[in-house]
Amino acid sequence: MAQEQETGGTGLGHRSVSMTRVEKGLYEVTNARGGTMLVGGGGDSPEFTPVELFLVSMAACSATDVDFITERLAQPTAFDVVSEGVKTKADGENVLSDIEITFTVRFPEGADGDRARERLPRAIAQSRDRLCTVSRTVQRGAPIAMHEG
Repeated sequence: MAQEQETGGTGLGHRSVSMTRVEKGLYEVTNARGGTMLVGGGGDSPEFTPVELFLVSMAACSATDVDFITERLAQPTAFDVVSEGVKTKADGENVLSDIEITFTVRFPEGADGDRARERLPRAIAQSRDRLCTVSRTVQRGAPIAMHEG
């Protein structure tokens, strides 16, 4: 892939993370801004597995969209998101199916809260159908090149 300017944040442009093996099945991931986290562990440790991070990515992307849209009307009193799916095999391939992202968002009583509650379903739909880069990429499908460096 041709190197483009790294943008980070929410704007358009190139994104990358690097990953270094810490031990068998455990990796330290670093983003362009210097943030790090451990991933892996095969599910035997508290670190997030790759599938869990995939679920987090979809939930966090959509949650950010929904939060930015609705908080203009009223600050939520509760904002929780559950992202789930079923890891299975399809035609001999490991896949995640039955993916669901469920928002439980509450707003204060009053006119502003009423407007935010009314706007919530549309905000979720906009994220699903247009705004969330992660879930839009999954829904559309994207070719993935893997090669030796």
